[in-house]
Amino acid sequence: MTRRHPSVTPASRRQFLTWSAGALTATGLATTGCSAPESSSGAAKAADASPSARKLTQIGLDYPFTQIPLYSTLVKLSTAAAKKHDVELLTTSDASNPDTQASNLNTWVTRKMQAIVSFPMVFEATESIAEAALDAGLIWVTYGGTLESQSADIQFSFRESGTLLGESAAKWANEELNGKGKIAFLVDNTIELGRERTKGMIDAFTELAPGVDVVAQEQAIDPDTGLSKSSALLAKHPDLNIILGITDAAAYGGFKALQQAGRKKDDRKTFVGGQDGSAPSLLAIKQGTFYRASSALAPLDIANAIVDVPLAVAAGKADPSVQVPVKLVQGGDTAEIDALLAQNG
Repeated sequence: MTRRHPSVTPASRRQFLTWSAGALTATGLATTGCSAPESSSGAAKAADASPSARKLTQIGLDYPFTQIPLYSTLVKLSTAAAKKHDVELLTTSDASNPDTQASNLNTWVTRKMQAIVSFPMVFEATESIAEAALDAGLIWVTYGGTLESQSADIQFSFRESGTLLGESAAKWANEELNGKGKIAFLVDNTIELGRERTKGMIDAFTELAPGVDVVAQEQAIDPDTGLSKSSALLAKHPDLNIILGITDAAAYGGFKALQQAGRKKDDRKTFVGGQDGSAPSLLAIKQGTFYRASSALAPLDIANAIVDVPLAVAAGKADPSVQVPVKLVQGGDTAEIDALLAQNG
């Protein structure tokens, strides 16, 4: 039996954030770790021990992947969002280490951190910590997936994100390569976020561009891994046309690998695309390079969600979880790219 705060109903989540011309919505970042519990609907029941309505003074943001380009922006914007509610935002320093993350989270539970927003590296290992937090009367918000024990979660339209990118690349391949060529996917099959993005990306592309050869699916979420994996692939397939990434960070590594292999930045027969809307990738799209698309999420509203969701739980509001929408950004979308870059600082 799953557990959740009594104020959370099993009804479908509301679309908490929307896109507009001047303010795009929220960001999410892919990661590593072991498999998260499968959850197509995200519905889970409340923890009886979760707190009743009260005022929060502190929220703890546990985001272990500080190497991801958007991390510092997310912390800055979340801190500002919390300050508007007279709430202090605290962070962990996990060093991308699951054991360190577990130790830091256990310390927060022991010290009665009122609300914890955590992006688990290993979902199964974090489950018991989340359960202990709820039993202690604390608020637990899962970031980037769903746990059995939680007050609410923040997710990022995972499958749609991958589908939008796959569709864009397939359309380009059919128009520019006559439906032929070679593609490599930089994927993540370790957690719910990664698996859903991966499936959406691969399924959409292979259905719409079946004549393009898939030469590899390589695990990569960060720039360094994306660079090394793509360089190795290019040594075997120097005529590789397309690299699609589970994150913009990984895809940007592929972008650099292609350039190091001698590919010109504006090569007409090359397509790189990623997911998240990271600043380096957005700049490359704006500059008209062969980095051509990103399934983008805007950091400002996700920072607000990091604060607003635990506040909503504390206030006893129903259905506080969010499903953040995503939008494909391509060359020519200058206004949207500029808005995202402005949020990134």
